[in-house]
Amino acid sequence: MVARERALFSIRAEYGVRLMMMLAREYGKGPLSLARVAEEELLPLPYLEQLIANLRRDGLVVSHRGAKGGYELAKPPEEITMGEIIRSLEGPIVPMVCATEDESEITCYKGDYCSAQILWSRVRDAVRQVLDSTKLSEIANIGEAAGEEGCCSSNQITPHKLQLHLGHKPESYHRLSQ
Repeated sequence: MVARERALFSIRAEYGVRLMMMLAREYGKGPLSLARVAEEELLPLPYLEQLIANLRRDGLVVSHRGAKGGYELAKPPEEITMGEIIRSLEGPIVPMVCATEDESEITCYKGDYCSAQILWSRVRDAVRQVLDSTKLSEIANIGEAAGEEGCCSSNQITPHKLQLHLGHKPESYHRLSQ
């Protein structure tokens, strides 16, 4: 039997995080064109255009028109959490329908009587805690800190690379490389 893995987040989150990381690395240098992001990150430009619309709507990026126009972060990368980015791209962080971010929106027919809801609420809370406590500035240059061209170049982000960059053991990321 072939084991199948299923991601908690979609390709929207992956591409959007890579876009935001590049904007963070270029912060303060002026607008960045999506064409450049697409070329350097090997991402489809039409898809980036969809993602940037969400990020702009939610006040995470600003656009500049003209020949030297493009996009830049609306505020310093130290002030943007990964939770804000993921919610802008994906919507609420919900591992299962019974564990919504808004406790008043419990959609499971069993409601508070479901014993599995405890598990899914803990998963939601753990993911939310990591994303909401991680600043864009913390991850923007992980690849460079590990001596690579970028975080998504030849290797995946590993707990070791995060530890090198953050200066502490990323306990919440212990399963990243598995």
